Amino acid sequence: MLVLYAAGFLQGLTLVSVPALSATLKDTLAISDARYGALFLPQVGCTALAAIFGGLLARRLGLKRLLWISLLANALSQLAIGVSGYLADAMAFAALLAGTAALGVGFGVSSAPLNSYPQIVFPRHRDAALVALHTAVGMGLAAGPLIAALFLGSGSWQRFPLSLSLASIVLACMAMRLRLPAQSEQRGAAHGSRLLRTPLFWVFVAIAVVYALAEGTFSNWAVIYLREDRGFPAVVAAAGLAVFWAALAFGRLVGSALLLRVPPAFMWTALPVLMMMAFLLLPLARSPAGGIAAFAFAGMACSSFFPLVIGRASASFPAEIALVSSAMIASLMLGIGLGTFVVAPLRSALPLADLYRYSAIYPLVALALALFTMRLQRSRPSN
Repeated sequence: MLVLYAAGFLQGLTLVSVPALSATLKDTLAISDARYGALFLPQVGCTALAAIFGGLLARRLGLKRLLWISLLANALSQLAIGVSGYLADAMAFAALLAGTAALGVGFGVSSAPLNSYPQIVFPRHRDAALVALHTAVGMGLAAGPLIAALFLGSGSWQRFPLSLSLASIVLACMAMRLRLPAQSEQRGAAHGSRLLRTPLFWVFVAIAVVYALAEGTFSNWAVIYLREDRGFPAVVAAAGLAVFWAALAFGRLVGSALLLRVPPAFMWTALPVLMMMAFLLLPLARSPAGGIAAFAFAGMACSSFFPLVIGRASASFPAEIALVSSAMIASLMLGIGLGTFVVAPLRSALPLADLYRYSAIYPLVALALALFTMRLQRSRPSN
């Protein structure tokens, strides 16, 4: 399981590579706000397709094979992002698009093994095991901006994604030789088409999308908000993003321990309230310390919510864990991509501070849907 959690950590590093380099990419490659937002569209589409197909192919190819395929796709994504720094403007942007597309494939394919294995290995503590796996991802997301800042300081940002590409290849080779548990819970599973006809499944999809709108608005615009809208130094902007992911990872670590004693439903409904507070606090940040503290609070607020979405959705459809997990990841990336893309054109009319304030509607909707889901589950027999 150590390689599995290492894969989660590396997944976090690769996912944050573009946001961590966002300001530098915009400056050195002359990328506008609209084009920066468009960078995430291939990632969204490819994640959704790869996650769904990965979930459907989990029984045919096996979770282990999907794991190392996802790592190789991540390696290609970081190679393309790194190479973009050595190309002319038009070719550089094309390489970035190819990189985010490959990253979407890697993330989408990884959703089935990364989210299924913890539930297969620890069926009695599936929520805590899932949150722990997502803690590893969060640690990678937190470490990414700090590691990127070291490469930026050396004047060679391209070496950051290229190093991640090499690490992904090494971990893929290790995954090929692993002995991982069989996906016994998947035998005799119902057809995916039946799952897609279940209203409860689509409510979970909606929750994941709405939550992701919030997370994407927090994270993908953090560096630009602190640097351009608030005028803070680049190191402060990078620290704001890093602290967001660090707080998210720490919150998941705390959450995985609390879930052994606290009912998951309580934590699941409390976190959206904290997210609403975070969106309202961000526009009040007037100093570097205040900005960093606001993003730290936002990370804690987001922390365990999405892993709990996966856990509760998987528990509702125990015969389709791989497919349900993949669908939740696809929904997550859809929301993150839409959140980033929608904010870009709105910046011409409203400052990011106002957009953050209005984004409090996202966790409010997520909370309402979560409560509705719990009501549906109480009135519905188990699968």
